[in-house]
Amino acid sequence: MLIQPYSSSWIPDFENLKAELEKGLQGIDYRIEHVGSTAVPGLAAKAIIDIDIIYAGGQAFEKIKSGLIQIGYYHNGNQGIADRDVFKRNANGSNEILDTIVHHLYVCKLNSPALERHLLFRDYLQKNEEARNTYQQMKYELAEKAAEDKKRYAALKEIHVNPFVDEIMDIMK
Repeated sequence: MLIQPYSSSWIPDFENLKAELEKGLQGIDYRIEHVGSTAVPGLAAKAIIDIDIIYAGGQAFEKIKSGLIQIGYYHNGNQGIADRDVFKRNANGSNEILDTIVHHLYVCKLNSPALERHLLFRDYLQKNEEARNTYQQMKYELAEKAAEDKKRYAALKEIHVNPFVDEIMDIMK
């Protein structure tokens, strides 16, 4: 099932991932945020932990990139979104936590629009039960419409969910 009911394990999964990431980022100025649906208690989601590593600027990105490479990630570019870079695990990973807890890892510049969108949307859903329920229903309907296919779901989400998120961003600004 693509969309799963909320799991109380998602918060400790994030904390475990964060602790492992921090091992590769010692001596660097950054912060790590749990974003996405798994960061919203009570919200059904794809069981994928979304993580943003946030940096202020300067040489921090290169230091973060180097640290992530050392612990088994590779840089996958920004995938068309400015100031938000994607990192993926190498196929030959050897870290029990980083290689078993499914996650998406982003490195975002402080005050970037992508980061702002992640944080504002998460915070709004955490505080607004009606919006959370509406979003959850949309996700279930899109998963059904996509016949549980991840790629079709992602494409449908771009079309149908982005206007909902944009509405919330307008409210939050």
